Amino acid sequence: MTSWRDLATFIRQQYKVVRDEPDELRIRIRFQSDPEEEERTQIVVIAREVLDRRDEWIQIATPFARVDEVDVVGVLAEVGHTTVVGGVVVMGEYLVLRHSLPLANLDINEFVDPLALVTSSAELLEEQLTGRDDY
Repeated sequence: MTSWRDLATFIRQQYKVVRDEPDELRIRIRFQSDPEEEERTQIVVIAREVLDRRDEWIQIATPFARVDEVDVVGVLAEVGHTTVVGGVVVMGEYLVLRHSLPLANLDINEFVDPLALVTSSAELLEEQLTGRDDY
Protein backbone atom coordinates (compact mmCIF):
# COMPACT_ATOMS: atom_id res chain seq x y z
CA MET A 1 0.00 0.00 0.00
CA THR A 2 1.48 3.33 -0.95
CA SER A 3 -1.34 5.87 -1.09
CA TRP A 4 -3.99 7.22 1.26
CA ARG A 5 -6.58 6.23 -1.34
CA ASP A 6 -5.44 2.59 -1.27
CA LEU A 7 -5.42 2.50 2.52
CA ALA A 8 -8.83 4.17 2.77
CA THR A 9 -10.28 1.64 0.32
CA PHE A 10 -8.86 -1.23 2.37
CA ILE A 11 -10.28 0.26 5.60
CA ARG A 12 -13.73 0.72 4.05
CA GLN A 13 -13.72 -2.92 2.94
CA GLN A 14 -12.45 -4.42 6.20
CA TYR A 15 -13.87 -2.30 9.03
CA LYS A 16 -17.11 -0.64 10.15
CA VAL A 17 -16.65 2.98 9.05
CA VAL A 18 -18.72 5.41 11.12
CA ARG A 19 -17.36 8.63 9.62
CA ASP A 20 -15.72 9.19 6.23
CA GLU A 21 -13.89 12.45 5.48
CA PRO A 22 -11.32 13.13 2.71
CA ASP A 23 -8.29 12.78 5.05
CA GLU A 24 -9.88 10.97 7.99
CA LEU A 25 -11.82 7.79 8.63
CA ARG A 26 -13.43 6.79 11.91
CA ILE A 27 -14.03 3.13 12.49
CA ARG A 28 -15.63 1.07 15.25
CA ILE A 29 -13.73 -1.98 16.44
CA ARG A 30 -15.67 -4.61 18.41
CA PHE A 31 -14.25 -6.71 21.24
CA GLN A 32 -15.81 -9.73 22.91
CA SER A 33 -13.50 -12.15 24.66
CA ASP A 34 -16.22 -14.31 26.20
CA PRO A 35 -19.73 -15.01 24.83
CA GLU A 36 -21.03 -14.52 28.39
CA GLU A 37 -19.63 -10.97 28.56
CA GLU A 38 -21.10 -7.88 26.98
CA GLU A 39 -19.45 -6.75 23.74
CA ARG A 40 -17.19 -3.69 24.02
CA THR A 41 -16.30 -1.26 21.24
CA GLN A 42 -13.58 1.24 20.51
CA ILE A 43 -13.82 4.21 18.14
CA VAL A 44 -10.60 4.78 16.20
CA VAL A 45 -9.62 7.78 14.10
CA ILE A 46 -7.32 7.05 11.18
CA ALA A 47 -6.06 10.25 9.63
CA ARG A 48 -3.73 11.22 6.82
CA GLU A 49 -1.13 13.77 7.90
CA VAL A 50 1.34 15.57 5.63
CA LEU A 51 4.62 16.65 7.23
CA ASP A 52 6.66 19.44 5.70
CA ARG A 53 4.27 19.46 2.74
CA ARG A 54 5.85 16.30 1.35
CA ASP A 55 5.86 13.23 3.65
CA GLU A 56 2.55 11.45 4.18
CA TRP A 57 1.91 9.71 7.50
CA ILE A 58 -1.00 7.78 8.92
CA GLN A 59 -2.09 8.53 12.46
CA ILE A 60 -4.10 5.99 14.45
CA ALA A 61 -5.76 7.56 17.50
CA THR A 62 -8.34 6.33 19.98
CA PRO A 63 -9.63 7.94 23.19
CA PHE A 64 -9.82 5.90 26.37
CA ALA A 65 -10.57 8.34 29.21
CA ARG A 66 -11.33 11.93 30.09
CA VAL A 67 -8.36 13.80 31.54
CA ASP A 68 -10.35 14.97 34.55
CA GLU A 69 -11.46 11.45 35.48
CA VAL A 70 -8.11 9.67 35.88
CA ASP A 71 -4.67 10.05 37.44
CA VAL A 72 -2.69 11.11 34.36
CA VAL A 73 0.71 10.29 35.91
CA GLY A 74 -0.61 6.83 36.82
CA VAL A 75 -1.85 6.35 33.25
CA LEU A 76 1.54 7.30 31.82
CA ALA A 77 3.28 4.86 34.18
CA GLU A 78 0.87 2.06 33.20
CA VAL A 79 1.35 2.69 29.49
CA GLY A 80 5.11 2.82 30.00
CA HIS A 81 5.06 -0.67 31.52
CA THR A 82 2.48 -2.40 29.37
CA THR A 83 2.01 -0.85 25.94
CA VAL A 84 4.15 -1.84 22.96
CA VAL A 85 3.00 0.75 20.42
CA GLY A 86 1.67 4.25 20.65
CA GLY A 87 1.92 7.08 23.09
CA VAL A 88 -0.57 8.86 25.29
CA VAL A 89 -1.50 12.41 24.39
CA VAL A 90 -4.08 14.91 25.58
CA MET A 91 -6.48 15.93 22.83
CA GLY A 92 -8.99 18.42 24.17
CA GLU A 93 -10.46 16.86 27.28
CA TYR A 94 -9.53 13.29 26.37
CA LEU A 95 -6.57 10.99 26.88
CA VAL A 96 -5.82 9.34 23.57
CA LEU A 97 -3.55 6.46 22.64
CA ARG A 98 -1.92 7.44 19.34
CA HIS A 99 0.52 5.87 16.91
CA SER A 100 1.85 7.14 13.56
CA LEU A 101 3.21 5.32 10.52
CA PRO A 102 4.85 6.59 7.32
CA LEU A 103 2.56 5.95 4.36
CA ALA A 104 5.29 5.47 1.75
CA ASN A 105 5.77 1.75 1.07
CA LEU A 106 3.38 0.78 3.88
CA ASP A 107 2.52 -2.92 3.82
CA ILE A 108 -0.86 -4.04 5.06
CA ASN A 109 0.56 -5.82 8.14
CA GLU A 110 2.42 -2.62 9.06
CA PHE A 111 -1.01 -1.00 9.42
CA VAL A 112 -3.20 -3.85 10.68
CA ASP A 113 -0.91 -5.01 13.49
CA PRO A 114 -0.38 -1.54 15.06
CA LEU A 115 -4.10 -0.81 14.62
CA ALA A 116 -4.95 -3.96 16.58
CA LEU A 117 -2.38 -3.19 19.27
CA VAL A 118 -3.45 0.44 19.69
CA THR A 119 -7.16 -0.34 19.85
CA SER A 120 -6.87 -3.34 22.16
CA SER A 121 -4.50 -1.43 24.46
CA ALA A 122 -6.86 1.56 24.60
CA GLU A 123 -9.82 -0.72 25.24
CA LEU A 124 -8.00 -2.40 28.13
CA LEU A 125 -6.94 0.97 29.57
CA GLU A 126 -10.49 2.27 29.31
CA GLU A 127 -11.89 -0.77 31.10
CA GLN A 128 -9.21 -0.69 33.83
CA LEU A 129 -9.30 3.05 34.43
CA THR A 130 -12.96 3.92 34.06
CA GLY A 131 -14.82 0.62 34.22
CA ARG A 132 -16.96 1.87 31.35
CA ASP A 133 -17.17 1.53 27.58
CA ASP A 134 -17.59 5.14 26.44
CA TYR A 135 -15.35 5.14 23.39
